[in-house]
Amino acid sequence: MSTRDADILSAARNWRMDGIQLPSPAAVVSEVFATDVLTANELRARLSKPVWRSLQATMERGAPIDPAIADTVALAMKTWAMEKGATHYTHWFQPLTGSTAEKHESFVVPTSDGTAISQFTGKELIQGEPDASSFPSGGLRATFEARGYTAWDPTSPAFILRHANGATLTVPTAFASFTGEALDHKTPLLRSMEALNTHAKRALALFGDRSVTKVSSTVGAEQEYFLIDEEFFYRRPDLVMCGRTLFGAKPPRGQELEDHYFGSIPDRILTYMTDVEHQLFSLGIPVRTRHNEVAPGQYEFAPIFEHTNIAADHQQLVMQVLRNTARRYGLVCLMHEKPFAGVNGSGKHVNWSMSTDSGVNLLDPGDTPHDNMVFLFFCAAVIRAVDLHQDLLRACVASASNDHRLGANEAPPAIMSMFLGQELTEVYERILSGKRGGSKASGLLGLGTPVLPHIPLHAGDRNRTSPFAFTGNKFEFRAVGSSQSISFPATVLNTIVAASVDAMTTMIEQRMKKKVAFETALVEVLKDTYTKHSRIVFNGDGYSAKWHKEAEKRGLLNLRTAVDAIETVVGPKNIELFSTYGVLSSRELEARQEVMMEQYFKTVNIEGETTEWIAQTQLLPGVFAYLRDLGAAGEAAGGTHQLISTMANDFVSALARLRAQNEELGGDTVHAKAHHMRDAVLPAMMEVRRTADRLERVVAHHHWPLPGYREMLFVK
Repeated sequence: MSTRDADILSAARNWRMDGIQLPSPAAVVSEVFATDVLTANELRARLSKPVWRSLQATMERGAPIDPAIADTVALAMKTWAMEKGATHYTHWFQPLTGSTAEKHESFVVPTSDGTAISQFTGKELIQGEPDASSFPSGGLRATFEARGYTAWDPTSPAFILRHANGATLTVPTAFASFTGEALDHKTPLLRSMEALNTHAKRALALFGDRSVTKVSSTVGAEQEYFLIDEEFFYRRPDLVMCGRTLFGAKPPRGQELEDHYFGSIPDRILTYMTDVEHQLFSLGIPVRTRHNEVAPGQYEFAPIFEHTNIAADHQQLVMQVLRNTARRYGLVCLMHEKPFAGVNGSGKHVNWSMSTDSGVNLLDPGDTPHDNMVFLFFCAAVIRAVDLHQDLLRACVASASNDHRLGANEAPPAIMSMFLGQELTEVYERILSGKRGGSKASGLLGLGTPVLPHIPLHAGDRNRTSPFAFTGNKFEFRAVGSSQSISFPATVLNTIVAASVDAMTTMIEQRMKKKVAFETALVEVLKDTYTKHSRIVFNGDGYSAKWHKEAEKRGLLNLRTAVDAIETVVGPKNIELFSTYGVLSSRELEARQEVMMEQYFKTVNIEGETTEWIAQTQLLPGVFAYLRDLGAAGEAAGGTHQLISTMANDFVSALARLRAQNEELGGDTVHAKAHHMRDAVLPAMMEVRRTADRLERVVAHHHWPLPGYREMLFVK
């Protein structure tokens, strides 16, 4: 038996589920959910009424935190955390790496008499000082300027992170430089939520809704991922180093039979999923759905809606728990957008909406004329926002890894467009024409006024080829990548919609100053908005070549690569947008562009060098060993020997071209280097891969050193 065959048997037999004891379903609801979260109710029970009221004003209405209550709140937090077994605390933040960061501090403080006490002060709660020099800053901080500050985010609850030997009190925070500039994704997200709140309340006041004190964006972020046996993972240097396979011939069977999607979940995987769910439940994360995805070995979790800043925190925890738990089952969780060529990649569909503090979803057609006027206004604001800011929506999902997915058969194209559905599109068309009209839908939501038509109730189908689709009471932003933090995409959505709500509210106010009735002014603004921005609405097949031609005629952007998209981030329009609404200064925005370019360059550079290394040290020796075997076989293997010799020569030539491109970085700036990676290194990598994948199909199984797609995708 070959070593490779032994690996397959080992992967199939040796997985384990040691010591897994999960609570009963009843206990999940009554005893498990949010037990490791310092919920508002738990915190209120531990604080005096005056302290709680002061903190509540900060948590619910954004009032500045009162430093006078900080010590009291910190003591309550520490007491709760130690009851939960915590020995340390950490300020948990989202640097521009896209992941999270933490530095643990012990509660234990030595005293002068040689003993120790437990301590967690208000100052330690409100502010931390991690080293900022080694995080990406895009030029906001020089390496020698190390100081950075974390600041407690009281709108996101503290929680307990557990490990095998204990637990840590985890305090969600923002992260800023010594000069006050945002070095993280959380700070601009919170700023964008406030911008949306300000202008959405102003708009609602026009509709007579002055009792609303808070409007928040809400998000439910689906998470797709792959699971493979760790036996294969550690025998694939490309997966270890890059998160995706840089080589791999397509097996005879992939996803063609369409039998994996929503199929029966294997016991090993289902047990893993259940374990993940219970951990997430204890962290208060409301995951609701689990299922097989389209590709073999691909799966998905989906939560219900939460306020966006909390959803962003929870999304980071979902990825962390998925990765950590997999190892308990002899698995590795792959979050890369395209870990395997030839089958579907993974996305993170961000379902985005807006809701009031009274529980009203502003993108949900309602039961009254008033509710439907509100819906049409806010929906039109989103249409306007997506049309005006196609570049930002494309840029906020731009990465080297997502480039392999966007535009493929399972993902939306790089062209930003909106799916409204036939019926809702017809509603706006009838507003343009001034006709109330009928509807093909069986359910109608009458507006009760002669100037506005009926709204269909869930009359439209869904469109999986659209990057931005209306799905009944929310918009689904399907272009977000599976490994990505949702914070920056959500920041962009909040900001561009806030700007459109602001502009449309101003248009109505200007008309009303001229004694135009509100309903008439509303219809005029809806007409004007839809007329100018309806080019972004497309309800057809986003994959078709016909649509690409049509999009070009409409003047829509087609930013095919991440580099193209990232270049647009600091355009004058975008600098003005983020500055006007106080979300990102021009310097902060420029820094983010610089970081995105740097991450692109470094990612492709690592992949290029890994491709060269694997090809030179693993694949070529295997090919030459097989050629020696064939040579020993004499005339009987003559034709095969000649075929593989020719292919090996092509492989060596392609590898030499890649080596030359890897040695030439392309320039002194990250922008120049990113262009070199896209235009020279990636094509050279692809040529090496094409020749290697052809060889994999003809070289003897025991001479090919890498586990293949057949093993990785189908051995569960």
